[in-house]
Amino acid sequence: MKLSRKVWLILGAVILVAALVSAYVVYSRQAAERGELSERLSAAQTLLPGLITNREKLEDQLTQAESLLDKSQAQFPESVESIEYGEYLFEIADDSNVNLASLKFPKPADKKVGAVTYSVGSLSLPVSGTLDDIFDFIDILRTDERFASTEVTGINIAMGGGETSAIITVNIYGYKG
Repeated sequence: MKLSRKVWLILGAVILVAALVSAYVVYSRQAAERGELSERLSAAQTLLPGLITNREKLEDQLTQAESLLDKSQAQFPESVESIEYGEYLFEIADDSNVNLASLKFPKPADKKVGAVTYSVGSLSLPVSGTLDDIFDFIDILRTDERFASTEVTGINIAMGGGETSAIITVNIYGYKG
């Protein structure tokens, strides 16, 4: 069966129309997707300056927090070295004109405060001398930078017989990274 020229023209026109309709549908979908992507890009570009500012503020806060952490850690020795503290205590006792009768360093215990763990050495310091000299010794313990991480936790003073004695209880804190 032989098709006439008219049928071939109609068939060609139908194929051409179908191709044009398919191209239009694809183009319409892509145009809609392009519009949606443009809107999303505009929204992202609107948010970007705020996010950059927020990131810069957070970086500043991080820097400040790290600096504060470094300062805090610098106040606490890495460990409580009994030999060094013993030398310092005898030096302070000599400077204060008190007699430090004995010095025993027990094994430091761990103390957790929040997320930070400290090494704590508790000492009892038996001293004797005049009341003023004992107070001078305590004052130096509280203010000497070598004892910045030291806390005086108790003072028991005994007076009588012409001599004053005291037992001073201190905690020495060390940072346990």
